[in-house]
Amino acid sequence: MPEQTTATKPVRRYVGRKETIAYVLNDVAASLNIDDYKERYIYDVVNIDFNLLAIQNVVATAWDSVNDTFIGVLVDKTRTRWGKFRPYVMLGEIPLTILGMWYWLIPFLFPDTSGDYLPKYIFYFAMSIITETATTFTAVAKTGFLSTITPEPLERSRLIATANVASHLVEDLPKQAFGIIYDLVANKKLNIKLPRLFAGFGIACAAVAAFFAIYFIMNSRERVSQSIRQPSVKHCFKAIISNKPMLIYLLSQFLSGFSISKSRTNFYIDVLGSVTWKTIVGIPAFPVKFISYSFVEPLRKRFSTKALWIFEDAWTDMLWMTVFGIGSINNNFQKKGVILPVMAIEEILEMCVYGLRRVIPAEIKNEALDYSEWKHGYRSEAMTGVSMDLIGKFQNAIMSGINNVVMGKIGYVQGKEIGTQTDKTKWWIFALGTGIPIISSSLGIIPKFFYPLSAERKAKMYEELTERRAAMAQFMKNASKEEITQKGIDQLQGKFD
Repeated sequence: MPEQTTATKPVRRYVGRKETIAYVLNDVAASLNIDDYKERYIYDVVNIDFNLLAIQNVVATAWDSVNDTFIGVLVDKTRTRWGKFRPYVMLGEIPLTILGMWYWLIPFLFPDTSGDYLPKYIFYFAMSIITETATTFTAVAKTGFLSTITPEPLERSRLIATANVASHLVEDLPKQAFGIIYDLVANKKLNIKLPRLFAGFGIACAAVAAFFAIYFIMNSRERVSQSIRQPSVKHCFKAIISNKPMLIYLLSQFLSGFSISKSRTNFYIDVLGSVTWKTIVGIPAFPVKFISYSFVEPLRKRFSTKALWIFEDAWTDMLWMTVFGIGSINNNFQKKGVILPVMAIEEILEMCVYGLRRVIPAEIKNEALDYSEWKHGYRSEAMTGVSMDLIGKFQNAIMSGINNVVMGKIGYVQGKEIGTQTDKTKWWIFALGTGIPIISSSLGIIPKFFYPLSAERKAKMYEELTERRAAMAQFMKNASKEEITQKGIDQLQGKFD
């Protein structure tokens, strides 16, 4: 269905150049990491047994289900002179970065220990629980903060696209540089111990990312006003349960999250013998990634948000199932002359929808938050963020446990030299990075067909929200202290509830 635009007035700009730069740097901060190699780090450097990892995931999720709900309610009820979200991000970023750095020092604290060495496991377990709790505060607050920078949906979309395009210029550099050095170390061409390599890159990335995030929070503002009355716990949950756009999004995430998978980084290392192949395969697709953002605006004018959301998912799934099929014939997955060109072509075609993948889901989440304000008269960014987070953590606990057990069942040997796993294990590593994740997560596309916000309904929603926000701002400007604290607020807010 075509996405027709009903508004004729020009888009008002709220976010200036300096704040836009800060927004871009924050987006860069989120991707300055070597997370693609965390599995290798835990499996082969820290060396923690697969079964112990599964136990840790289950216990951590049980804890998260309790503390995340408390955190979400607390953040949603926060009202301060500095805003609703900024205090949590400002106070949490530096301590969280310091805590996170200890993660990369575990091999130095417990050198040359076995996978089931209890003191090492207890330290890793405690660090995981503490950092996860601290991360929840900052992540929930930052997610909510990003949704309140501008009340103008088109400006918000442009910010998302601008940040993504700019951050792509640098976001892969740490991973690519690390991958090249990792190959040299693993193949004994460079005399650096893996613990030092991981610690150096991990700590450096964390420090730079924290600086960018702090710069962002110091140079940005919350512009979407919150309701003056603090929502009750009941209202926080109501804002999620009765929010159909958000429920559709959460259901899609939930169903697609049951993915039996392992990182394709393992395929390049354990099957093809070098993670540098991953970088080489991605080179032809690199410019396509940027060009794909130029497709977003024309496609949004011609097709509905729902249609684009569905298309991006189906297109990517089809491509990876094709790679899986070709690679499974005659052991093609081990033949570099066959599988590398196939994966390079897949990367090029997949990057054609990369802009859609980065912009459309982000728009849908923000639309769902605005929908809550439209329907109920108040926003609940924190509890919504917690709901999304809890679903992800619940699935991560289950699926990480399953995936770790699967790695043991397919015969993967921890700490073994690259390229020396058995042929059977190599096929499973290939399958767990291509076809099996697509098959096991395929139900996630179904809820997308029921996304309820059409172009006409969105136009009506934003028109009414603009009027409400203007009325509230005018009331706060002219009202006396007595009116603000008593029935004046109730009367005005009652029109919106």
